[in-house]
Parts: sequence; C-alpha cells; structure tokens
Amino acid sequence: MKHIAAVYEAGVLRPLEPLKLEEHQRVTITIREQDEALDDLEDAAWRQWCAQQAGEDVPSIEAVRQALSSLHGSMAEVIRAERDAR
Repeated sequence: MKHIAAVYEAGVLRPLEPLKLEEHQRVTITIREQDEALDDLEDAAWRQWCAQQAGEDVPSIEAVRQALSSLHGSMAEVIRAERDAR
C-alpha cells in the first residue's frame, strides 16, 4: 500500500508525484480529505506487532507516569547517559 497526495482538477485526480504503474493497471483509490484526522495513517500492522512483542508485560499508564516522574533532567539526557554507560 502506498499513500500519495493528489489534486482534483477538471474532473480528474492528478497525482503530485510520479506513479510506478503499468499502462492500464487497475488500482483502488481511497479518498481522505486533507483536513481529516490523521488517525488512519497509523500503521495497524506495526501497532499489532508491537503489542505482540510486549506480550502481557505492558505497564499501566500509572506505572509509566511513576517511572517518568523519577527522571531528573530531560529524557534526552537520561537516554544519552544510559547509552554511554554501555
């Protein structure tokens, strides 16, 4: 699946980038208004994979908040410190 931007002009959808399609190749087009929510751009397969990788050990939002509250400084500083300690 590929998402492309297009413009509707004179009754025709015109892609804003070249398409690698064969002549007379049939495709399915889904139209989403530019100002609609971007939720449909989420990669559902990736989200499902991440959930499978997490298994049953998914922390609650409260546990995440508690862990984050113990950090001092910025997240970037903590990540760099952990990376450099390896």
